[in-house]
Amino acid sequence: MSAIEYETELRRAGVGATQGWRRAFYLAQRHVLGAAGLIIMSVFVLTAVFADFLARFDPLTVDSAHALAGPSWQHWMGTDSFGRDVFSRIIHGARISLAVGIGSTALGSSIGVIVGLASGYLSGWVDLMFQRITDVLQALPLLVLALVMTAALGPSLPNVIIAIAIPLIPTVSRVIRANTLALREQPFVEAAKSIGMSEMRIALRHVLPNTMAPLIVLATAQLGSTILTEASLSFLGLGIPEPYPSWGRMLSESAAEYIRTAPWLVIFPGVAISLAVFGTNLFGDALRDVLDPRQRG
Repeated sequence: MSAIEYETELRRAGVGATQGWRRAFYLAQRHVLGAAGLIIMSVFVLTAVFADFLARFDPLTVDSAHALAGPSWQHWMGTDSFGRDVFSRIIHGARISLAVGIGSTALGSSIGVIVGLASGYLSGWVDLMFQRITDVLQALPLLVLALVMTAALGPSLPNVIIAIAIPLIPTVSRVIRANTLALREQPFVEAAKSIGMSEMRIALRHVLPNTMAPLIVLATAQLGSTILTEASLSFLGLGIPEPYPSWGRMLSESAAEYIRTAPWLVIFPGVAISLAVFGTNLFGDALRDVLDPRQRG
């Protein structure tokens, strides 16, 4: 490559980067609430990644001498009944909540994509069998089915992820199936069949990539509900077991007994759950508006 060609490539890269930043700034101005949701999500993600550096104390260390201490310069959010630092436990609780939320959403979405793609593209008895299974799963609410699954599997991090992922499968499979039914009648699918391309290759290479936009929107919207479901399971004693910090379990341990004497034990975990769910919902709504052509002005 000559020097002139190299300079041309650099200029093109610079223009592309500038246009990318301009488009991002334009979308942030148009979807202010979505940008706020993205900022909230980014804060929680960075908090979870750097929890070991941000936490002032070990979240599992018991200090009976400072039990139920109020917020101070030493303990910014006070301590619980065992003397554990609430701020450190909330910081590490973000790691658990995001691990459950992202893990269950990814697992449920992956299985839902496989079921929906096979059901919509193959049709026939495959579609009939998968749809009856999804009808059974969809008959129960998300929290109820997650409670049943967690009670059967036992309280642990992998089991909670599986228990929350299973109720997500019907919703994802329905969306992917609907898009697949519409896409398989498109001319590019007929053209692929006419040149002898296999059904599996058509489904994976041509149909599946065109269902990614609604899948991304749906997965982002479901992330907030999975975080809330994990907190609900932990609140009921079926989520993440002790001594690992979980926002829902922190509420369960303090809501009834210390709501009057130590309100910080309820306020700060509740605010963390609310912000996490609020941020994901805001970003999911904005992402839907950006990726869905029917929502564009």
